[in-house]
Amino acid sequence: MTENTTKKIAANAVVAALYFVLTIALGSLSYEAIQFRIAECLMLLPFFRKDFICGLTIGCFLANLVSPLGWPDIVFGTLATFLSCLAVSYLSPRLLVAAIYPVVFNALIVGAELTFVFDEPWSAFWLNALYVGLGELAVMAAGYALFLLLLRNKAFMGSLKAELHLGVKW
Repeated sequence: MTENTTKKIAANAVVAALYFVLTIALGSLSYEAIQFRIAECLMLLPFFRKDFICGLTIGCFLANLVSPLGWPDIVFGTLATFLSCLAVSYLSPRLLVAAIYPVVFNALIVGAELTFVFDEPWSAFWLNALYVGLGELAVMAAGYALFLLLLRNKAFMGSLKAELHLGVKW
């Protein structure tokens, strides 16, 4: 294993741990229909480094292991995070566009998951999707603002070791 690979694994372990701790520490805000999962601010990391897809997916999986929603959240919540990370990394020309993907994927996938878990009629899906989407939108707006501030910090950008979108402005 090369030194670079070891550093990437260590960085992903830190990202996974950070996602997990933020989600668990703010547990009452992190689960259910109206949720503000603060750890989702980290979803913009794959915009700069594709390997952070692993750390975020693992962190979400671990956080969802203790979800009150059970196995559907482990499977579908983690799937929403994984798909969001892929879209952020591979489909986003701008940071602002990248911030929209987690909102859409979580609203649709977690909205459907909640409808299933709570055994609601499928007509309730759109309301569940709206609640999840609004919570995710608030968190991603905060994450977007945070990343815009951090992009100005040379120490942060150096420690991030960004490989993609190095000249991003917004």
